[in-house]
Amino acid sequence: MARTEQLPLPDLTGRRVLVTGASDGIGLEIAARFAGAGAEVVMPVRNRGKGATAAARISERHPAASVVLEDLDLSSLTSIGALGDRLRADGTPIDVFVGNAGVMTPPERGTTEDGFELQFGTNHLGHVALVGGVLPLLRAASGRVVMQTSVAARRASIRWDDLQSERDYDGMRAYAQSKLACALFALELGRRSRSRGWGVTSAVSHPGVAPTSLLAARPEIGRGGDTPQVRVIRWLSARGLLVGTPATAAGPALLAATAPDLDGGFAGPTGIGQLGGTAGRRAPWAPMLRTEDAARLWDASEALVS
Repeated sequence: MARTEQLPLPDLTGRRVLVTGASDGIGLEIAARFAGAGAEVVMPVRNRGKGATAAARISERHPAASVVLEDLDLSSLTSIGALGDRLRADGTPIDVFVGNAGVMTPPERGTTEDGFELQFGTNHLGHVALVGGVLPLLRAASGRVVMQTSVAARRASIRWDDLQSERDYDGMRAYAQSKLACALFALELGRRSRSRGWGVTSAVSHPGVAPTSLLAARPEIGRGGDTPQVRVIRWLSARGLLVGTPATAAGPALLAATAPDLDGGFAGPTGIGQLGGTAGRRAPWAPMLRTEDAARLWDASEALVS
């Protein structure tokens, strides 16, 4: 049975937290938990209406919540740059950055506004550009960056000969690569921060499996209906079997964001197969330990988004 206890959070009054992908699902739960602990939560969203609905839901749960809506399209370097400009102009330090937003397995290869394969460009490069844009604010707070990876990345690899899946597109393989890239980016960020004295810490989390919109109908990416996988996940989750819920799936990111000793660490569910259950520290998966890949990916990503 998936366990449902919530991870206790410290008092975050006076802290600023930025959570991408917070307008629904796991991201909304992460944002709500941070708001309930007293943090000011910045929610950059692609759809303002959906974001406003999410902010209202948070306020219903936590009437004293402080939520700031911002516009962001992670598939557009122009949009990402504009958000970074606004946040730097505001000048408020960012204590926690959670890179949670993502797109999963479009049936056909798509591209971002800037011509990147949609999943690699949104899930990985979009976050790379956004972290770069707010790095001064993270440094000012000695902040923590948490990147969400996925169980799909457990045996993934970086396809250096076809990074953008131009020659050979497989939706799940491209998704797994993008989520491995998220993990490698976070770990390399921590290494570079320690060597260069940036004062920013980092960690990786994965939510396990829970019923969210990732595998649901997404006409904007060519998925006209729910996938069979998401229907099974919903059935299992409703019965507390194997997989988690958005509330339990938020736990690993919350742990990774707030545990002082998780700098450079990895958090995930502790249930069977890491599919669900309460959050705990996990051993990094083998692909995450490839430091040469992480350094090479950092340089390649920096060149692509600059």
